[in-house]
Amino acid sequence: MGIYDFVVKTSKGEEKSLADYKGKVLLIVNTASKCGFTPQFKELQDLYMKYKDKGLEILGFPCNQFAEQDPGTNEEVQQFCRLNYGVTFQIFEKGDVRDETAQPLFKYLVSQKGFEGFDANHPITEKLVAALKENFPHFLEGDDIKWNFTKFLVDREGNVVARFEPTTVPSAIAADIEKLL
Repeated sequence: MGIYDFVVKTSKGEEKSLADYKGKVLLIVNTASKCGFTPQFKELQDLYMKYKDKGLEILGFPCNQFAEQDPGTNEEVQQFCRLNYGVTFQIFEKGDVRDETAQPLFKYLVSQKGFEGFDANHPITEKLVAALKENFPHFLEGDDIKWNFTKFLVDREGNVVARFEPTTVPSAIAADIEKLL
């Protein structure tokens, strides 16, 4: 099983094969509209605009599993992203990204790149870890996604080459993307 074997749903509920992205560099992100990391949409859009003509695709997957920070409908999520951050990259149907109910794509991504820790230099890391310990201690266990805006980088051959936690801002991934383009 590889990345191109997965079929996901668009925000309109239509099936989309990830095989359609063969030959592209992918940045797959679980997103949320009401999260402290939501402003990362701007940097994600900036990366997309800078590199889309060279072969980058950003695939956003809204999720409401983390403190219910994306409660809107698929249409509301689309409008929010477009109106507030000018998002033009693909935002898919909202779904789960961790635990037993996780979408198969995210189970696969996590199996390929496990959790290696948060960026200790990010100003919100300490607060995030404290909040997780207090409110969602089981989120800190294992390799599952810990919070919104976890990012997986996939090369042109479909290999998951890196995982970036929410505490890694998208602009910090630019050099990694450039190496793959």
